[in-house]
Amino acid sequence: MRLADLSWPDVAERAAAGAILAVPVGATEQHGPHLPLSTDTDIALALCDRLSDQRPDVLVAPAVAFGSSGEHAGFAGTLSIGQAATELLLLELGRSAAETFTRLLFVSAHGGNAAPVARAVARLRAESRDVSVFQPRWDGDPHAGRPETALQLALRPAGVRMDRAVAGDRRPLGEVFPLLREGGVRAVSRTGVLGDPTAATSTEGRALLDELTAQLVSQVDGWR
Repeated sequence: MRLADLSWPDVAERAAAGAILAVPVGATEQHGPHLPLSTDTDIALALCDRLSDQRPDVLVAPAVAFGSSGEHAGFAGTLSIGQAATELLLLELGRSAAETFTRLLFVSAHGGNAAPVARAVARLRAESRDVSVFQPRWDGDPHAGRPETALQLALRPAGVRMDRAVAGDRRPLGEVFPLLREGGVRAVSRTGVLGDPTAATSTEGRALLDELTAQLVSQVDGWR
């Protein structure tokens, strides 16, 4: 159920019954030559929608499609608002949402948002607001590689250009992290890919999506 599709009396009724507001938090940034810039946002929104499908007490807010993506500077189309702005946006959004909802869930699918999301959530909790965060994680390639490509093949196959999929830097993230911090993704991968997406399939994407959804539902089920 999408929040934006409802009128305010409908929202008030659901909020009074204890509805949880789930906010998808993504980014608009390069994901190699084969994936759309909306990849992180698509994943976050899909997880929120699936959560709402399984829990009718969850309303899904419009996605936050901009975040801290400075590490992807130099690739056309990347739109970053930085860490401070991302933190402030989520903080003020959370404060506003708390006027209606007693519980707020951020589902953040962009790794670069981890620090500002954590700070915003900590501040909201310090202000006695009931806030949780879910950040999907998976083994394997960290960016635009096999897992994200598989997820997009399951979610939006028409938006995936497998004819353009190429392997990028395949070193472990721990090995390239110092280089990423110094010069961003451009310093280690001219295509923007960290990993190898060429063998990704929609079947493994659906399996990963199911696994992430189960983790999210379990977290919300255990939220007291």
